[in-house]
Amino acid sequence: MLRHTAPAYARLRPDISLRLATELTPLWQATEDFLAAHNLPPPFWAFAWPGAEALAAHIAADPDLVRGRRVLDFAAGCGLAGIAAAIAGAASAEAAEIDPFAAAAITLNAADNFQVIEVSLGDIVGAACRWDVILCGDVCYEAPMTRHIMPWLHACAAAGATTIIADPARKYAPRTGHDRIAQYNVPVIRELEDSDNRTVDLLRLH
Repeated sequence: MLRHTAPAYARLRPDISLRLATELTPLWQATEDFLAAHNLPPPFWAFAWPGAEALAAHIAADPDLVRGRRVLDFAAGCGLAGIAAAIAGAASAEAAEIDPFAAAAITLNAADNFQVIEVSLGDIVGAACRWDVILCGDVCYEAPMTRHIMPWLHACAAAGATTIIADPARKYAPRTGHDRIAQYNVPVIRELEDSDNRTVDLLRLH
């Protein structure tokens, strides 16, 4: 992890430091055999994805969204949204990830920003809602994952959790059942995206 990352900063939150990939291809190649052998996903944790960037920016603009509340950063990646929530004064900040490398990255990134993030390693979909706010970055990029998570996220919203999906125009993002509460333009990496910027809608689920 440390070998293929370097200290960097979130684009829309330059006050938040993150360990991010220095080069895309070497990191993917270095981990390909290990990931295949252990049935793990690619190193999504090594990048600040546009959804997380938008969530972090929105928290800076509206810290009352999370201040004093129990916050979950769902499918957290590098942990950017959760760290932003902790900085803004969340009562607790939890990050959920299925990738142990992501869990380690979140812990490192949180410590670099003098924050503590509780990491839940494993699939928490279906768990009883114990959070006041659920933040979801780029979670609707594949059909199977979207089908798996959306009923649970709507159930959490129905249980009273403020549930926000950051959608950078992904194919499988929900088209109904939400209100758009904000929009952000996020600079992105050409190696990861098909443009230099992504427009990210923040969708609050009904």
